[in-house]
Formats: sequence, structure tokens, C-alpha cells
Amino acid sequence: MNFLSKRAEQLTPYTAGEQPKGRTFVKLNTNENPYPPSPAIHPAIARAAEQLRLYPDPVSSELREAIASGEKLDPACVFCGNGSDEVLSLSFYAFFDGDRPLLFPDVTYSFYPVYAGFYGLPVRRMLLNERFEIEPEDYLQPASGVIFPNPNAPTGIELGQDAIRRLLEYHSGRVVAVDEAYVAFGAASAASLIDRYPNLLVLRTFSKSHSLAGLRVGYALGQPHLIEGLVRVKDSFNSYPVDRIAAAAARAAILDTAYYAGINAKVAATRDRFSRQLAELGFTVPPSKANFVFATHPQANAATLLRELKERGILVRHFALPRIDNFLRISIGSDEDMDKLARELAGLLR
Repeated sequence: MNFLSKRAEQLTPYTAGEQPKGRTFVKLNTNENPYPPSPAIHPAIARAAEQLRLYPDPVSSELREAIASGEKLDPACVFCGNGSDEVLSLSFYAFFDGDRPLLFPDVTYSFYPVYAGFYGLPVRRMLLNERFEIEPEDYLQPASGVIFPNPNAPTGIELGQDAIRRLLEYHSGRVVAVDEAYVAFGAASAASLIDRYPNLLVLRTFSKSHSLAGLRVGYALGQPHLIEGLVRVKDSFNSYPVDRIAAAAARAAILDTAYYAGINAKVAATRDRFSRQLAELGFTVPPSKANFVFATHPQANAATLLRELKERGILVRHFALPRIDNFLRISIGSDEDMDKLARELAGLLR
């Protein structure tokens, strides 16, 4: 028997990257950071564990203060949640509705259409240009709001600050959400624009930049009225705060700026070197500012490469979607990981 509501039956769920079991792989399919989190996290977790009999701070005050200090914002401009996907979901519910469509790129983070479907929002997917870039002019039209990753995923291409300002000024009465999951690997953050634009919401995660994918902490930055909107929705829908251990670990991470600047610079350097290796093998690789690259080869089928690489113990990501079905998205691992992948690709292409 089927007990699902019609609403649930009609959903198309998000598909996560493969999490392998029973075999050791070079795992380059889910954009995890190849380097461990800051050593400062372990004592912070130990201290937090001593208080696990107590409920956590419902508003994550110490974590918000640490994030705000690093961004030169007031803590009232910070919202913390259980992973950036939760913060995204709350943002969709809080800020986007009505008869006008929500605008986002046609090639982008695949959770956006899932959330739009879940909340019953009309959408309009804006075509990236032939270089897979966002065309800001396309977004200058009536809408319930705008959301996009910057750098975009899975392309890794950055949208410049001038273009973001144009979107914010045109949509002055609507929220423009900039999803900065990958901003730490070389892109410019829109957070510096928050004081000037009351409609700007910046979304972040600790998963990529701070090597904490297993912890599930995300946050949003915006003027206090936007943060209050997120709190209003969260406390009506899912009042569970960030837990003590996660908040303590995330706070220790955000304070260790030197450590993370170092490892993320290493990831960016490896990305650029690997992009050159791919180009030498005949791949086309758009310029990435993320911790992954997006690559296609004119004489190789991406789905076949995916399968052959998995047989050789390497996982990458393939999206069987229009326009990008012959591309692979490849997360950046250590130099050794990427050299191994380059050798395997060279052999497969021969």
C-alpha cells in the first residue's frame, strides 16, 4: 500500500554523491577537503563533551560571535544551522513565494529545484552561456527572488562583484541569496556588501573550507531583519539548535584562520596544477575558483570514464543532465591523489 501524500509522491529527491563501503577508494566525488581539520578542534570537542547532559545554546551565541568577528559584522547578522542545506531550506521557506518565479541557473546545485518543489515554488532556470557563465542581464526580470552558488556548482565559475551588485540593485525588494559553499578556494565573498544591501543573504558551510563535512554546520550572513526571518521560520518548523559538540568544533575552526588559509591555498594550488594536467590531456576545463574542476574530453565519454575510473579505485562525479552529460566533476584531493588520477586518465585515453 502507498501511504505517501500526493505532495510527497511528486517530489524528486536530491541525489548525493556515492559514499563507498567495503573498499578503499581515492574519493574525489563529494568535494570534501583532503586535509584534516584544525588541531584546535579536538580540545574544544573534549570540553564540550563534559556538558552533554545540558541542552545547547538555542542561538549558538559563541559561534555566531566568532563568525561575526571574522566578517566584521554584528552577531545579529549571523544565523547558524545544522548544515548549510538546512539553512538553504529555511531560506527558501522564509523569503521566496508568490506568483513570480524564483530564478537560478539551469546548471547549478541540484538541491535548488528539490527545495522549490518541496515548498511549491514556481521557478525559472536561467541558461548559462556557452562558456557556462551566469549572464546577469538574464536575471533582470520580475521574480520572487534569486539564488545561485558563487562559485557556481558544478562548474566552479565565479560571478564578479559588479554583477552581484547589479542583481541586488535590480531586485531591491526581493532577497538575492549567494551560496558561498566554495568561496574559500579563491573567489571574492559578497559578505562585504551586506552593510549596503538589505536584500543580500550569504550562505556558507563548514564542510568544504573547514574540513568538517562530518559535523554538519552551516550559517547565513545578512542584515538583522533577514536573520530574524530565518529564526522565525526555524523556531516554527525545526527548533533544534546546533549541538554543543558541533558548535564548539565550528567555533574553534573559525578562530584558526591561519591554519585554514594554509590548507585552502594548497587545495587551490593543486586545483590549478591539475587543471593544467587535464588540458595537456586534451580536456576542456572551465576556470574554477572552487575545490573541484569540471572537465570534458572531445574523444571520451564521461559516463565510460566514470565507470573505468571506479574500477581502478577512483570516484568522481557525473551528472546525466542536459548540456553537461559529457562532463565529469572532479573534487580536488592531495597532490598524490590528483597525480594518480592524471595517470589513470592518460592511460584510459590511450
